Amino acid sequence: MAVTAAQVKELREKTGAGMLDCKNALTASDGDMEKALDWLREKGIAKSIKKASRIAAEGLSKVVVDGNKASIVEINSETDFVAKNDMFLALLDTCAKTILAGCPKTNEEALALPVEGQTLNDLFINATATIGEKIVLRRFAVVEKADDEIFGDYTHMGGTKTCIVVLKGGDADLAHYMAMQVASMNPTYVSAADMPAEVVEHERKVQTEIVKNDEKFAGKPEQVINGAIEGKVSKSLKEMCLVDQEYFMDTAKKVSAVLKENNAEVKSFVRYGVGEGLEKREENFAEEVAKQIGA
Repeated sequence: MAVTAAQVKELREKTGAGMLDCKNALTASDGDMEKALDWLREKGIAKSIKKASRIAAEGLSKVVVDGNKASIVEINSETDFVAKNDMFLALLDTCAKTILAGCPKTNEEALALPVEGQTLNDLFINATATIGEKIVLRRFAVVEKADDEIFGDYTHMGGTKTCIVVLKGGDADLAHYMAMQVASMNPTYVSAADMPAEVVEHERKVQTEIVKNDEKFAGKPEQVINGAIEGKVSKSLKEMCLVDQEYFMDTAKKVSAVLKENNAEVKSFVRYGVGEGLEKREENFAEEVAKQIGA
């Protein structure tokens, strides 16, 4: 019987297998969804399905630069050991280069990009099945610059942290140092001018509650309390802004001063710290050993 596109889509959503594999499974099973599921499992293609609920919060990130474009990607695995696997490293490299060439907007678009007769998603499924851990594309960005701007990038410990900076003015060394600054100090914005009003308001509410609950301000005049709140808000917001941070190469200077000395300006940056914001898997070594020896 003829296999419909809707059937292929349904099987793909259930299994995460590639479109062609799903079509072949349905064709071999005369369109029977359950038999097609078994067909994929028997072929080893659906091994990754069982791993869908596992926590993938380790991994690596990578920056690739080509002319006026750059890509930065983060791929997650379940353990940091797997992130050293040659197949994982090859996938990371292929993923970064494919995304740079294809300029997708979403993860779905990225995973649909063609790679030597397959899709990027097929490569992730094959890696998960072969390596034996859940391997996922967490996030990516494609960054562009003008001809008179400079890319600065930095990779820490093989990709546990990466950063790409767009610098106008200055030179390649300064651009690299700015990327190191962002990677190590983790600012959220270039300057206060980039900070949304709701972020400022949220921080003011948080600091207000902190001061109200601080016993040392009990019974203090309202003017003193308000001054303390504004002081805390200002300090916190400055830590979020790159130009207001202490420069890691010379802590006596602010980043803004270093940029001014070099007639330079940071236009934008993207920073990835692998696993940030993700739940980490908790290992129980005793239980793991017991499982291995069948206790």
